[in-house]
Amino acid sequence: MRILYCDSVFDNKIIEPDYEEEKKAALKAGFDYSLISFEELTDGNISTAIRLVKETENKEFGIYRGWMLTPSQYKNLFDGLLKKNIELINSPTEYQHCHYLPDSYSKIKSKTPKSNWATEFDNDAVLKLTKKFGESPIIVKDFVKSEKHNWEDACFIPNASDSGKVKSIVEKFIELRGDSLNEGLVFREFVELEFLTEHSKSGMPLTKEFRVFFANKKIIKVFDYWDEGEYGETKPELDDFIEIAQYIDSKFFTIDIAKKKNGDWIIMELGDGQVAGLPDNADRTEFYSNLKENVLQHYI
Repeated sequence: MRILYCDSVFDNKIIEPDYEEEKKAALKAGFDYSLISFEELTDGNISTAIRLVKETENKEFGIYRGWMLTPSQYKNLFDGLLKKNIELINSPTEYQHCHYLPDSYSKIKSKTPKSNWATEFDNDAVLKLTKKFGESPIIVKDFVKSEKHNWEDACFIPNASDSGKVKSIVEKFIELRGDSLNEGLVFREFVELEFLTEHSKSGMPLTKEFRVFFANKKIIKVFDYWDEGEYGETKPELDDFIEIAQYIDSKFFTIDIAKKKNGDWIIMELGDGQVAGLPDNADRTEFYSNLKENVLQHYI
């Protein structure tokens, strides 16, 4: 099985430095790897993007480990690699299922904050959505990402019924996301989580969150989400999330979970496992070793 990493912007024959340690761990676990050009891929030049990937004689399964892609960009990569007899672990439909919150919301609704969304950005459409939260605090994001590091200016809305505040926060959010805005707007109920620390750069409040990687419905590894702060003895209660994972339409994905102030555990979001980052504190060797063991059971 092959891992597809992004190459360096400055030299397409070497790996993007952020993935160097992952590559070492993957090789140690017994994976092969190839490099692709993220820049060419996102520019739509798929044949150039994967020119260093050798065509295989027999069908081979692959895992992309790189920067986030839009669903259309991922489909181009998936289809391009298929022509070289390499099939990525998740289909384009499976990728989008975990990449866009609205696509998977019905699967996680019982364990995630109340959410609604729209692809229209006009003021009337926005206020129609926020009205459904009454006077509760909410956050705004797009189908994939928030501006959480601009918490006060472009993310957190203290009172959903405050139309002036809603308008200013949404406008700033759209401005900051710019061309990177994914599909539409999502509004989510703000839930008070157990405090961890304040981000050393942005001052954003960090809370006790964990990233859980699943492959073929089994847990590969659980990581502390943040590299800052002391988690102490806090460990997530996983039984409910393992059950939900059985219904997620993906072979390789993440569930980010967090502890509420009242002690309950909730889902913050899902993510495609191929573009989900590993925290700096991650044991990459164990991650790839566990992934390889799962792969051996399902693909080889």
